[in-house]
Order: sequence, then structure tokens, then C-alpha cells
Amino acid sequence: MSARLLSLLAATVATGLSAGLFFGFACAVMPGLARTGDRAFTETMRHINVAIVNPVFLAVFAGSPLLIALATLAHLGQAGLPWVAAALVLYLAGVVITGRVNIPLNNELAAGGDPGRPPGPGAARARFEARWVRWHLVRTVALTASFACLTWALAVT
Repeated sequence: MSARLLSLLAATVATGLSAGLFFGFACAVMPGLARTGDRAFTETMRHINVAIVNPVFLAVFAGSPLLIALATLAHLGQAGLPWVAAALVLYLAGVVITGRVNIPLNNELAAGGDPGRPPGPGAARARFEARWVRWHLVRTVALTASFACLTWALAVT
């Protein structure tokens, strides 16, 4: 197997794992939590946000754009290049959304909310849930589209 194909395969698998995790959250975890009370929602999200910061998740989530970048370089002058490059842009969009929206919301929830606003799980949830879910759906679409582009690049390579 060539280094070009191996880099593309590794990028595709890693991106598929990230996209799948985000899809599972969008389709099951967040709709399930939406049916819980404020205290259960905020406590569960806090626990999830601590648990997700682990070496396996971080290696896959942060490693994916590196693998896609490597595959992009390996595909210079090749038929799959536009698809791999598009995958990189889409994945990076998901990373930016995570860093600019979802993580700050997670941190605010972990800190108990904004000190200038009323305390308690109801107020914290009100500031968190709708915005987090909306942007999570956007990043899920971005990562899923990235995965689709990589899959197509495999087909044309």
C-alpha cells in the first residue's frame, strides 16, 4: 500500500470516528438530555465534558486534521486532491466552532455560569443548551461532510 493511500485511509478512519461521535451526540445524547430536568442536564453535561478530555478522543479529534493535511500533501497533483483539501477545510471549520463556541460554553457551564446572572441549573441550562446544540449540529455537518469528501477521495484515488 502506498504512503499516499495509507495517509488517506488513516485520515478517513480518524475523521469518521470524530464525525460518528458527534453524530451520536446529535441524534441520541442531546435529545435524551433534553428530556431531563435542569439539574440532571447540567450535571450530566459537566461529567461528559470532563470525560471527553481523554487521550483517545484528543488523539483522534486533534490528529484528524493533521492526518488530512498529510494526505493533502501526499495528493498534490493527484485526482483526489480537491476532495482531500475540501475535507481539511471542513474539518478545520469544525475545530474552529469547537474552540470558539462549544468549549467556551462547556467552560462556563463547568464554572457554574456567568456570575452576573442568576445561579442555579435552570439559568445555566438556559444559557447553554440551545446555543451549544445549534453549533454542535453545524460542526457535526462539517465533520460529516469532511468524512464524505475523504471517502470520495478514496474512490477516485
